[in-house]
Amino acid sequence: MSSTNEGLTPDDLQKALQFIQTRVDFPVQVGMVLGSGLGKLADKVSNPVIIPYSDIPGVPVSTVSGHKGRFVFGSLNNGTVAVMQGRFHLYEGVHPSKAVIGIRLFAALGIRNLVLTNAAGGLNNSFTPGDLMLLDDHLNLLGANPLTGPHFDDWGARFVDCSEVYSKVLAGYGLKTAKENNFKLHQGVYAALPGPSYETPAEVRMLRTLGADAAGMSTVPEAIVARQSDIRTMGISLITNMGAGIVDEEVNHEDVMKVAEGSYPQFEKLVEGVLAQIDAE
Repeated sequence: MSSTNEGLTPDDLQKALQFIQTRVDFPVQVGMVLGSGLGKLADKVSNPVIIPYSDIPGVPVSTVSGHKGRFVFGSLNNGTVAVMQGRFHLYEGVHPSKAVIGIRLFAALGIRNLVLTNAAGGLNNSFTPGDLMLLDDHLNLLGANPLTGPHFDDWGARFVDCSEVYSKVLAGYGLKTAKENNFKLHQGVYAALPGPSYETPAEVRMLRTLGADAAGMSTVPEAIVARQSDIRTMGISLITNMGAGIVDEEVNHEDVMKVAEGSYPQFEKLVEGVLAQIDAE
């Protein structure tokens, strides 16, 4: 088994895939990655097949509070799903190509739709903690790309077009769901930074100048690999706090989790509405 700070290889992926296939024998429609404070959606999956990351050869272990660190396969809202209850971040010391092993596994399992979620800091003055934002684009400021390093043709193109990373069709499903349920759903640009420290006021001013509406420490590597894998992708940010300098308050992980808990009902309605529309296609 390779360590987490080494790159992902086809052999690593194949071993992980074979392990999962010994437990999961049904086709899956939608993959999901649940960010900080949003993991309890996986608890609604019926007839679940639960596989801890630590059981799977070559898969890192999630170390962040609030991330249970497991795959949950089963049924949700009449469709079949594969849910990552927690993700891997570059600040945990995981190699960029290995941090996206979950998305590689989704692609290998034949999954063609993906919902990526995260907790993010708001940069747009029209946002309020507890709001939801659809990603319509991103800024990769991580200083790393999951496609860097050896290229394997079976995983997709070497040079990946990123003109539409986030599906307009899936975004439309999200906007329709929000309208039907009478809640506000923003759209905007997500900036991914390395973390784990939160942004300084100067960095927040820079990000706003660059056109970012929200900032976080994840999601973008997963979205890039999904694009390479031709997986239709939707991104959802839960705005858990406003960026430093926009409001005179300190940011901490515990408060992020509390806001996520309070906004969870709308998040659940949004995801389930999108899943229903995917299932109806």
